[in-house]
Amino acid sequence: MSFQLLPAHFVMLGALLFGIGTAGAIIRRNALTLLMSIELMLNAANLVFIAYAKQYGDPAGHVIAFFVMAIAAAEAAVGLAIIIGVFRTRQTIEVDELDALRDET
Repeated sequence: MSFQLLPAHFVMLGALLFGIGTAGAIIRRNALTLLMSIELMLNAANLVFIAYAKQYGDPAGHVIAFFVMAIAAAEAAVGLAIIIGVFRTRQTIEVDELDALRDET
């Protein structure tokens, strides 16, 4: 008996990973955990893009996944730079405690 992986299996795994990323972004209030959760959601979307690209034989899914990875790398670099800058001034990376953009008046 052979087990064949169908695109539906990858979609279900992608939905599970996306749900875990969403839960992490909503529940956890740490900025680093928030960035990791966003990365997990982007990778879940990439998994689905690649699964459908393989099913239909269309390289467009691979191209979209490549661009998503490039955007995710830029997001991680900019996000970490912002977190380091905020940590130097506020000594915390808890999202709930960061009100640096609010007006002090």
